[in-house]
Amino acid sequence: MSKFRWAYIGSGNIAKSTAKSIEKGEHEITAVYGRNKEKVEAFAKKHGAKAYTDFEKCISAEDVDGVYIATPHTSHVDYAVRAMELGKPVLCEKPVGVSEKDVDTLITSAKQNDVYFCEAMWTWFSDVALTVKKWVQSGEIGEVKDVKIDYAFPGLMMSKDSRVLTPETAGGALLDIGIYPITYCYNIFGYPERIECSGTLKNGIDIKETVVLYYKNFKCTLYMALDTLKESCYIKGTNGEISLPLFFHMADKATLKKNGKKETFKGKTDYLTEFTRAADEIRAGKKESDYIPFEATKNCMKIMDECRRQMGLKYPFEI
Repeated sequence: MSKFRWAYIGSGNIAKSTAKSIEKGEHEITAVYGRNKEKVEAFAKKHGAKAYTDFEKCISAEDVDGVYIATPHTSHVDYAVRAMELGKPVLCEKPVGVSEKDVDTLITSAKQNDVYFCEAMWTWFSDVALTVKKWVQSGEIGEVKDVKIDYAFPGLMMSKDSRVLTPETAGGALLDIGIYPITYCYNIFGYPERIECSGTLKNGIDIKETVVLYYKNFKCTLYMALDTLKESCYIKGTNGEISLPLFFHMADKATLKKNGKKETFKGKTDYLTEFTRAADEIRAGKKESDYIPFEATKNCMKIMDECRRQMGLKYPFEI
């Protein structure tokens, strides 16, 4: 089988990280678009691609099988819709937009243009997260009693013009990293019965928050922050416990403890797996991903919308 050929939209840090990973497999980057000619040409040269400063020419190139969008999330909808209108399947970095309305726009465009669209959330293309979901839903730990997930990193130490710290690019903890614990709970347990969120706002963004998702007989307590470093996931049940004590969103293993015994599942969470599985779905003619369905993307954004409403967080372009 020939290599899957990608057009990259954006050449920043996430583009560099994914490119390094996917070139180890059956993928190649054939086209790169960006507004900064110098940066785009440097990225293209490194990866043997053609540089474009004209979006339509990049997307419409004959040697492009799919489009990967790696720009700040405030520009995702525009680029994704334009690519889909040109008939190209899209893998779009998370979050795919900044509101439920954005997600609706993307889903509508995918359906109208009859093309594949998927959120690039590597966690849920990974067998590690999928195994955790299977353990819980098959009753391996009995009835779920409590879930705690933390995801924090010292983002406040980044340069002040970083997209993560900039209100104009919808920066803050919730959309950038909070999406991971929220998606983790949603993909396993579904939409909650009630949502509570309390957080700290500063300079137009959320610095940290605690989100509690209430289900019928248990709750998920999620903590996300840009002023400290910790990341873990614990799911406790009546008969056992599942733990991912380090880096749950990119875990290479998960541990199941029950009846005094311990079972560890090992696997990879990497960009290569994500891109390969997305490419396989595109080649199979799918228009919606089995790994991250439209409903999951929409409902997780809906949860984040409610969190922002409770915190009173609006971005400058929404006011």
